[in-house]
Amino acid sequence: MRTSPPFRADHVGSLLRPPALLRARDSLTGEALREVEDEAIREVVRRQEEIGLRAATDGEFRRASWHMDFIYQLGGIGQAADERITVRFHNRQGDIEFTPAALRVHDRISLPRPVFADAFTFLRDTARTAVPKLTIPSPSMVHYRGGPAAIDPAVYPDVEEFWSDLSAAYAEQVRRIGELGCTYLQLDDTSLAYLNDPAQRAELAERGDDAEHMHLRYIKQINAALAAKPEGMTVTTHMCRGNFRSSWAASGTYDFVAEALFGELAVDGFFLEYDDERSGGFEPLRFVPPGKTVVLGLVTTKTGELESKDALKRRIDEAAKFVDLDQLCLSPQCGFSSTVEGNTLTADQQFAKLALIVETAREVWG
Repeated sequence: MRTSPPFRADHVGSLLRPPALLRARDSLTGEALREVEDEAIREVVRRQEEIGLRAATDGEFRRASWHMDFIYQLGGIGQAADERITVRFHNRQGDIEFTPAALRVHDRISLPRPVFADAFTFLRDTARTAVPKLTIPSPSMVHYRGGPAAIDPAVYPDVEEFWSDLSAAYAEQVRRIGELGCTYLQLDDTSLAYLNDPAQRAELAERGDDAEHMHLRYIKQINAALAAKPEGMTVTTHMCRGNFRSSWAASGTYDFVAEALFGELAVDGFFLEYDDERSGGFEPLRFVPPGKTVVLGLVTTKTGELESKDALKRRIDEAAKFVDLDQLCLSPQCGFSSTVEGNTLTADQQFAKLALIVETAREVWG
């Protein structure tokens, strides 16, 4: 049995918001809203522990978005007053658009205070049997979302100073959250999965980025942020190709980033999206070195249909041809509610999938 995370049965982090919480977000603010959030988090942590998960999150219930709620709390970063970006997502029925405000780096990046500190301490004090897990966006997402145009050249005439300040702010976040008792931290990063898609790389090149080497820069900056991580803290990264209302933004195997990603990124484990053909085969896992863990995201969060346990076991066996079975774990491919809107399945279907993951992991690894 694994005694440290990531665990044989794990999950990415976000969970469907209960109806009462969604109603409260529309009508309440301040302490009144926090009380509703607190109660919803107590209940969802209890459900995770009852299912048998050995790590629990707060479902990201206090956030509207998996990444922007964090990024906008970094010093020097804000929303553009009159500009929005358009991200096109795809699903079986067609396309939908996500149009958040554009991001602007208007001052030197800093960490005025540890982000999500109160949220983590509440989770820490609520969890009884499970390890409290905090999820935050990786440093890459600050750059990927806006690119060079988002950085004020008067603030950062030398882009190397931008990267240095960004990693320093993250390093301070890691240190401060470690002081609060966080031993399981996850850096969510769609960019390292998006970069496998030639269409995404073309978009980056068009806006002035070195798309063919961007993943190397991102790996370098994440490593800088983690260079002094607290002893005893496990850090993983999660990669997917977009998750918004059961839709996705990118496709492509892990081949483009695999060798550098698995060989150089200084994390303890990789949560990898593998729920359908968009992610390709398991061959890139041959680059995973000993001592690193791969959490196979074989269970989709985009539909409510429950996977076959035998099919999951067969896919785990396929992955074990390229990386040792003892280095593998099982999870959903992404969160169930990366934004407050959530994916198109029910809470019962969500928890059934998590229970299936726990049962399957027990039968595979004991």
